[in-house]
Amino acid sequence: MKKNRILVLLSLAVLAAPALAADFDGSKPLLCATQAALDCSRGDDCAAGLPEDIGAPTFMRLDLAKKTVIGPNTTSEILLQDKSGKQLLLQGREAGFGWTIAVDKESGQLTLSLTNRSGAYVLYGACTLL
Repeated sequence: MKKNRILVLLSLAVLAAPALAADFDGSKPLLCATQAALDCSRGDDCAAGLPEDIGAPTFMRLDLAKKTVIGPNTTSEILLQDKSGKQLLLQGREAGFGWTIAVDKESGQLTLSLTNRSGAYVLYGACTLL
């Protein structure tokens, strides 16, 4: 009896794994938290710090259905969406910067870059389903 329960639980886990992996594919809105930041200027080393040190939001929502990234102070249009491979890739522009957001489809890990002619910011974080 106990062996049967274990087999049933293992079977359910195997069946649920693909659904969990698909959760970060952009089909549902995501809430993302930034955790670490790099500030890189042309010709200088990058300085590590916290997102708030560079004026980046701590939280943002990604809504691919509405093609928007929503922060506490601004909403930015998603100009390009690529859901192929193992990552969700988004691109847009805001306040003189081009930005790229990459979300790992399986783990929800986030890497975000903002660039302009003077340098770049790189943010790391994680996303969860809304």
